[in-house]
Amino acid sequence: MKLRTFNYKKTNSTNDTAINKIKKGFVSGIVCSETQKNGRGQYGKKWISIKGNLFLSIFFEINKKITLKKITKFNCLILKKILSKYVKQRIFVKLPNDLLINNKKICGILQESIISNNKKYLIVGIGINLTKSPIIKNYPTTNLLKITGKKIDRYVLFNYIKKNYEKNLKYLCI
Repeated sequence: MKLRTFNYKKTNSTNDTAINKIKKGFVSGIVCSETQKNGRGQYGKKWISIKGNLFLSIFFEINKKITLKKITKFNCLILKKILSKYVKQRIFVKLPNDLLINNKKICGILQESIISNNKKYLIVGIGINLTKSPIIKNYPTTNLLKITGKKIDRYVLFNYIKKNYEKNLKYLCI
């Protein structure tokens, strides 16, 4: 499945932008923004969006019978596999949707579903700390630059994520 790309300099939230695209009739796509004003995390928490990191949301129609457990496992595993191409350290999944390296958060995933035109859609918000680590009280974070000593090009990583999702979405879609 090909994902149409929507690039922005700034959005309120890539997930909110994806929801708006669905409501306008787009059935799948990937939204990317350099910054977010009101990024969201799990349980309504604020996602701290520091310029230089990667913020994107992938959206697509899903089978109404697919379980949240399967979706969560799929998203964590695909992103773990992608990030493993860049780091030698072991990446752990902290349920429900965080990826950790050395017990520090490197990536967060926010999954939301909506019904539009009697079809069920999944929005997968992904935030990856590329160059900066947000300071979160009682929650250590890290970034790929700190771990690898190399600056990872956000567009290269974005395209790698896009291609992996395009190849593997058949497992979640109708």
